[in-house]
Amino acid sequence: MRAGFFILLLAHGLFALAQSAPSVAPPPSLEAARQKLEHGQIKEAIEMLQPMAAAQPPIRGAAHELGVAYYRAGKLLQAEQAFTQAEKEDPNDIESVQMHGLTLYRLGRPAAAIPFLERVRQWTPDANADANYVLGLCYLNSQRYDDARAAFAAQYGVAPNSGAAYLLSATMLMHANLPELAAQAAQKALEQTPKLPLAHFMLGEVYLYKSDVDRARQEFEQEREINPTYPAIYDRLGDVYLRTGKYQEAQQSLAKAISLDTSSTGPFILMGKVLLKKDDPQTAAMYLQHAEKMDPANYITHTLLGQAYRSLGREAEAKAEIDAASKIQASSELKLEPVQ
Repeated sequence: MRAGFFILLLAHGLFALAQSAPSVAPPPSLEAARQKLEHGQIKEAIEMLQPMAAAQPPIRGAAHELGVAYYRAGKLLQAEQAFTQAEKEDPNDIESVQMHGLTLYRLGRPAAAIPFLERVRQWTPDANADANYVLGLCYLNSQRYDDARAAFAAQYGVAPNSGAAYLLSATMLMHANLPELAAQAAQKALEQTPKLPLAHFMLGEVYLYKSDVDRARQEFEQEREINPTYPAIYDRLGDVYLRTGKYQEAQQSLAKAISLDTSSTGPFILMGKVLLKKDDPQTAAMYLQHAEKMDPANYITHTLLGQAYRSLGREAEAKAEIDAASKIQASSELKLEPVQ
């Protein structure tokens, strides 16, 4: 699930919540371990915290800090054990409960994470939008789609049965690679709010994902009527026209996208494709060079630029671009790390 990638980033925002001080001053050894943790000396902090958490009786707060340290070190199984101990010592330790749920999610156990994150929401229903997001992802993984919609609605502060909530749900479902369910949610959004911006755009995205180009075009054109200043709609229409061989229409649409937003590389890359199809490698190279400056790590740009240079007889530059594209592709392969 693609959205799971963002949990690594989101967790950093939750670490601060896991550092609240108890009502009495901690022992010097515990405070020293916290200082190690705050300064990124995770290994040293773990070595200090382990005997404190294992002591009989354990030093209050040590298991909590040890769980955070293990989490930061990617030692998720040990983190789960530490947070379990912390909750036994203090059932009202909301930070440990929250981090426990987050740990279970990262361990690939979203159903097990749900009760912990639901407890956090019960205690502080408006305090942490991130917790609602993670809870929504857990519901999605557990196929509890109505609950997921409610969680995402709570995160963004909209009514759970509103058109906006259904559109949020559709977006998350697309991120989860569930296009059929995303389309259903987008349709429901339009039933609730017929002129809702981006709902037709979402449906167009689903149909484009499924290579149903004609229906995608219809949805994008309806979105254009509702939302005519949205740059991405012209980018998508340009893509649709390119796929159907309507190169002049594609060029016109992409020019509008670029006029509305010069910060996105997508329209520049597509314009390069269109111009190559129109046998205009010189102008194509101009657009692709601009895209390359904006995002040097995009292998598609290098590939197309290599084609443009080859058409212009610039063989050395063409080879350099193709080589760059190959290196970027090779380095971008995902490397999965084992759970510790």
